[in-house]
Amino acid sequence: MRASLASSIAVTCAAVLALPVSLTAPAAASAPPAAASALPPAPELPGSTQSLPLEPLGAATRALGGTAGSGEQGLTRRDVRPFSLVGVVWDDPTVPLHGTVQVRTRAAGGGAWSAWQDVETHNEEHGADPDTAEGSARALRGSTAPLWVGDSDGVEIRVRGREALPAGLRLELVDPGEGPAVAPERTAPEQAVPRTRSAMAPAGMSAAEAAASAVNAQLAPYGAAWIPALSKEETEREARSMPQAQAAPAAAAAKPYIGPQPKIITRKGWGADESIREKGFVYTSTIKAAFVHHSATGNNYTCSKAPTVLRSIYRYHVLSSGWRDFGYNFAVDKCGNIYEGRAGGIAKPVLGAHTLGFNTNSMGIAVLGTFTKSNPPAAVVTAVARLTAWKLGLHGVNPKGTSYLVSGGGNLYKKGTKVRFNAIAGHRDGFATECPGAHLYDKLGAARTSSATYQGRP
Repeated sequence: MRASLASSIAVTCAAVLALPVSLTAPAAASAPPAAASALPPAPELPGSTQSLPLEPLGAATRALGGTAGSGEQGLTRRDVRPFSLVGVVWDDPTVPLHGTVQVRTRAAGGGAWSAWQDVETHNEEHGADPDTAEGSARALRGSTAPLWVGDSDGVEIRVRGREALPAGLRLELVDPGEGPAVAPERTAPEQAVPRTRSAMAPAGMSAAEAAASAVNAQLAPYGAAWIPALSKEETEREARSMPQAQAAPAAAAAKPYIGPQPKIITRKGWGADESIREKGFVYTSTIKAAFVHHSATGNNYTCSKAPTVLRSIYRYHVLSSGWRDFGYNFAVDKCGNIYEGRAGGIAKPVLGAHTLGFNTNSMGIAVLGTFTKSNPPAAVVTAVARLTAWKLGLHGVNPKGTSYLVSGGGNLYKKGTKVRFNAIAGHRDGFATECPGAHLYDKLGAARTSSATYQGRP
């Protein structure tokens, strides 16, 4: 049963397997105005979320007795506890927010206020498939995309609707908490993770951490911060040694067009708090296609901060939006680092919540950033190609080919419709959305060609 969150100061989990995905208590709304002294720092916790109800804005709205469904809501400038990521949630996940959301934030420690920044409102195309346990969970909320703003302690927000706004609008301010003592670097020596197996979890590892680590033990020891890159020959041997149900189906084993396994930073490596997600893992039968997304969190992060961005998105997906775990199977930062996303094992067909209606038999890759107007770095395209060459290869899929997926509904296609996709597709191919941004979408053709080359296909 999901635990109730009683405080906006500490949205955390007291028990390893508790599931705190409901929103914080309304008491969090009493943040003082900017004229008041700043609030004391948040206590040392794995992370926290402040959940602030939005209020009617504008004299005209108040004169008309504005309600929760009025056309403009928000919060005036105010001091808040430290946070790094913002988003807006509302009560009913089936109700879209038609309008604009803009925020401005103040840099921590009395810094300057930012300009107004847009928050992407069309987030309903992400999430679990309808009629699944996750997709019909009572804790689900409607939500915007999250926006990374960096270390901040002041906020102002305005939400303007082109029609009635959803009920229960709340501003979520996420503090990602502390991560690993040393952030993984792209240039770290590969031998830092020994190629040995471990039969037991180290002392002090929680049950949830051990479970998350155990599913990757075929590739690295328990508790590894990252899984090393392998040569193509090593990867093919590794694939042949995997259980048939995990990866390497007969087609792949017979003709191993499998790209070399890339280096992948584990959940342990980016500091995922395993106690906040749902216990256990959910799998689909295979992987037929990869959907590429952008996180729409903005490009104002350094690659050394990418683990912090991931922890923030993770908390927003689970504790604010009500998802069972991080939505995407993998993430890629703008330096080309690849990260394990949803728990369950990087080589396994983990069921994600990335492409509404097409999560079954697919994988989701989120590139951290926004690429509607900005070009993705070459390292991003290379990372997507290397990751898909390996993961699609484990399931016998040609990256330059096509695959059929069955719609689960809630998208452009009626439930049960067989839809043909490129093996490496963009999110917009299955839903009316800008994701993964026009500039990243335009690079997918190059990614398909490179991915097939990595697999050794003629």
